[in-house]
Amino acid sequence: MSAIGNLIWFLFGGVFMGLAWCFFGVLAFISIIGIPWGRACFVIAGFSFFPFGKEAIYRDELTRNEDIGTGSLGFIGNVLWFIFAGFWLAIGHVMSAVACFVTIIGIPFAIQHLKLAVISIAPIGQTIVDKEVAAAARRANAEAEVNKWR
Repeated sequence: MSAIGNLIWFLFGGVFMGLAWCFFGVLAFISIIGIPWGRACFVIAGFSFFPFGKEAIYRDELTRNEDIGTGSLGFIGNVLWFIFAGFWLAIGHVMSAVACFVTIIGIPFAIQHLKLAVISIAPIGQTIVDKEVAAAARRANAEAEVNKWR
């Protein structure tokens, strides 16, 4: 079912926001200092092209280890990202969501655009995984939290 959703998504608008992510990724790579942001752009561009069946999750939630992108430097990176690119990508996704909400069949696509708008605000420290992997990581974290209090 997600393959059909991804095909419809791609053909009816997902390609445009995916290309927008690629555009900002190229700009980030050109600046040299923006290479970490550019890498994130291309990962999320793939997610923006074909979002169904996948989910964005914070890396520390997935691996239970903090890294440079999930700590204070990641926060600073996300602030810089929001100023230079995240705001514009979020607006694009929100506008696309509004256009999708006009039709009943477009409501699932609009919801996906809103999820991507949230991701576009602060993508540093997140990764894209299958929904099953994200659910398993969340279950493992919940079990570890329960066991910690026993």
